[in-house]
Amino acid sequence: MPIYEYQCNKCNKRVSVLTLRVSEEVQPECDRCGSKKLSRLMSRFAMVKSEEARLDALADPSNFSGLDENDPKSMAKLMRKMGKEMGEEMAGEDFDQMVEDLEAGKMPDDGGGLGGGDLD
Repeated sequence: MPIYEYQCNKCNKRVSVLTLRVSEEVQPECDRCGSKKLSRLMSRFAMVKSEEARLDALADPSNFSGLDENDPKSMAKLMRKMGKEMGEEMAGEDFDQMVEDLEAGKMPDDGGGLGGGDLD
């Protein structure tokens, strides 16, 4: 069963479409905004990594060089790296929305999420 990947031309969300047969015609639709204007992407190959290997990769000090914890865009960049490394476990609309808010320069509110005050 092939999986085709697309990128929405309207909201830039990546969309995966699973088909039952290669010959099946695919009519992709963005699950975020509903647009049918998507561009086909070259599929990536998956390589299985243990959770320990993923966490080791995230612990690499080079991931934190240039990080400014007071700059939302800097934090968004780190969150994108973490999301890619952790894969499906961190995927979801809430995670995507949080990172998009950070990239737009918005700091999380006190209703949970990343911030919300001191941990002291």
